[in-house]
Amino acid sequence: MTDTATRAQQLLTPTALTVFRLNGQFIAVSEELARPAGLTAAHWQVLGAVLDTALPVSGIARVMGITRQSVQRVADILVAEGLAEYRPNPAHKRAKLVAATPEGLAAVRRISPGHAAFAQRLLDALGEEQFALTVEVLGRLSAALDGLAPD
Repeated sequence: MTDTATRAQQLLTPTALTVFRLNGQFIAVSEELARPAGLTAAHWQVLGAVLDTALPVSGIARVMGITRQSVQRVADILVAEGLAEYRPNPAHKRAKLVAATPEGLAAVRRISPGHAAFAQRLLDALGEEQFALTVEVLGRLSAALDGLAPD
């Protein structure tokens, strides 16, 4: 960092770079965990958003922090593969709801043993207190970013 960089910039840059690296790492781990179930990380992400409640594509995008277009593309694939279905949306005629089918739920359940094993390995590496603190801090960072827009 240069002498003219503010303290905020000195903190933002490594934070952003670390989050970008973490994103790549989590995508790689997710791909490995999802593969035995015949899913990709993106398939798992979209199905995961609608396991309990059907949502419109825009709602999935908002919850997952990804673009509506990428969710639409994945949702169309999941529907074509019988892992999800479109349902009428009483709140909006054109914005159908995406819901997991029993086959989609079963595919996500097949990920669970690997997910549990990886979660335990990460807990063992970090320790429970640090793992919980990490979740809290990342949640606060995400909430702060939600409240800010670039000038």
